[in-house]
Amino acid sequence: MSPRRSKTQNRSALVDIAARLLAGEGPEALSARRIAAEAGSSTMAVYTHFGGMSGLVREMVYEGFARLETYFAHVGRTGDPVADMTLFGRAYRHNALTNAHLYAVMFGGASLGGFSLSAEDRQYGRYTLSTVVECATRCIEAGRFRTGDAELVANQLWTAIHGLVTLELGDYLIAPCDADRVFEAQLVTLMVGVGDTVEAATRSVASSAPRLAAEVHPARPPVSAGPSPATGRPA
Repeated sequence: MSPRRSKTQNRSALVDIAARLLAGEGPEALSARRIAAEAGSSTMAVYTHFGGMSGLVREMVYEGFARLETYFAHVGRTGDPVADMTLFGRAYRHNALTNAHLYAVMFGGASLGGFSLSAEDRQYGRYTLSTVVECATRCIEAGRFRTGDAELVANQLWTAIHGLVTLELGDYLIAPCDADRVFEAQLVTLMVGVGDTVEAATRSVASSAPRLAAEVHPARPPVSAGPSPATGRPA
């Protein structure tokens, strides 16, 4: 293994460990010594990679959105843009359940204590929505969604699915209205709400289900290499 590969893997391990500590035990668990001990590394690694604890918290957010963007990138563009759109919803939920520790930090579900995110940090997360906006545009152009603001549509879908996922991660959705049942119904309702017919939306939602395992689930999350100097996004 090359030294560079080893360093990036160590960086990613520190991010995952820190996010799990923050989400599970709160900001008081975040110390360079504790994180380094669990990673089998030195405390200096935290400062070498992130410049300190505030940089590490910021990197958790960046890493969480980088993983989400990786899953989004595996959503194929097909002749059924509504099925593609619902697959984005499935990818979003899959990322949240797979990386629950990072998800809690990304959206403030974990208390950050004295650490705070800037407006620029939050804008970093909004970049991820651009592919969903593009898909909403295709849905409008195909006559499946009402003519309107594609960015507004994407944000409506984001907020709705985020709400469901947050409840699911909190174990609030139980039978007979378990998370799977509510999620499938929600996808149809959301598509109809922005202009699709019940029949067409139901078909598209159903056709997107097997695509999660075929296209999105096999995607490997990125190994954090740190923000790009030019964009602030991972290199």
